Amino acid sequence: MSKVFVLDTNKKPLDPVHPGQARRLLNQGKAAIFRHYPFTIILKMEVNSDVNPLRLKIDPGAKTTGLVVVNDQTGEVIWAAELTHRGFAIRESLSSRRQLRRSRRNRKTRYRQPRFHNRKRGQKWLPPSLMSRIYNILTWVKKLKEIVPIMAISQELVRFDTQAIQNPEISGTEYQQGELAGYEVREYLLEKFNRQCIYCGVKDTRLEIEHLTPRSKGGSNRVSNLGIACSKCNQKKGNKDVIEFLKGKQDLAKKILARAKKTSSDAAAVNVTRWELFNRLKHLGLPVEVGSGGLTKFNRCRQNLDKTHWLDAACVGKSTPKLIIKGIKPLLIIATGHGSRQSCRTDKYGFPSRYVPRNKFVKGFQTGDIVKAFVTSGKKIGVYTGRVAVRSSGSFNISTAKGLIQGISHKYCTHIHKKDGYSYAT
Repeated sequence: MSKVFVLDTNKKPLDPVHPGQARRLLNQGKAAIFRHYPFTIILKMEVNSDVNPLRLKIDPGAKTTGLVVVNDQTGEVIWAAELTHRGFAIRESLSSRRQLRRSRRNRKTRYRQPRFHNRKRGQKWLPPSLMSRIYNILTWVKKLKEIVPIMAISQELVRFDTQAIQNPEISGTEYQQGELAGYEVREYLLEKFNRQCIYCGVKDTRLEIEHLTPRSKGGSNRVSNLGIACSKCNQKKGNKDVIEFLKGKQDLAKKILARAKKTSSDAAAVNVTRWELFNRLKHLGLPVEVGSGGLTKFNRCRQNLDKTHWLDAACVGKSTPKLIIKGIKPLLIIATGHGSRQSCRTDKYGFPSRYVPRNKFVKGFQTGDIVKAFVTSGKKIGVYTGRVAVRSSGSFNISTAKGLIQGISHKYCTHIHKKDGYSYAT
């Protein structure tokens, strides 16, 4: 199982310990809880002990990023997490705001001249939806660096090697000449076609690389001419063109050809942000190892591990040892943001509908805090744990695993974890 992080009296990270040992230190009064997510304790007495260096491994994704702390010497996975980004939510919010402003300007200043020349972007500008992914990862790297003795970082720099995809005969790279040949193209196609046969839609079976236009009829090895199919459909298609094979299903044939030429938006998002993330990680002062998505899959398949975000992260880079993952349960982290800076809420036309209180704190709590409420009287007697939504009256709502509990007085609530822009689950 995941270990508990430990800090000394000066808040310097020590070797993580087994949860049983952490529980014993807390019960004996030798330590106190420093942080609940990730669970960290701080010692009440000074200790002198050597610290084993650990490595943080990162598998950046468009929607979810895997984070793993590994001991390179023993191969033991110390801690794992899956960080879900909110990039697509940011994109939708920006689009909604843009539409409302554009509509309002057309109504109010119909003949106003366009103001495009005073909108300048820097040379390395990236959209906020993409930068949020980078900031999420950097935030957690800095958090872990403060509580874990991390001495090195491994990052999956390129999700796919586009040169190897476009030209499989390319030379000069060691892994393309050895056991890893073909992994880049296959993994790209699996992502592109949602890991299912393009002809029959079957999942959870072995899929093979398929030429839409056969080589014998002038087809190439370019990725735009490749698909992924089950063995049965691949053999049935044989030497036929995709249009000939799907003669009675022209709509499906057009859909497959259109999808084959289309690039993966998730892969594009990762590829756009990879160098910015890499450069920012280097500024943290730790050595950064990089690897490709194909190498990650090769390491994972060689150790017969399941396809998950945190296991992909554990397999990033050439430094991957024989992993020990027994009992590891990843912490599920969801980026929720810090709320809106709007001073009022708007209706569907963009006009103010209700105003928001200027002060976010009520009785020492704010919306997003994780609290524990011990209700001792009334109709709602019990213990409730979850995220709180504050009200000016002091009567809060608590979102628990079993549902929403309304009308809980602030007098019954105690803090477990203060709002930090993320929600947590195990």
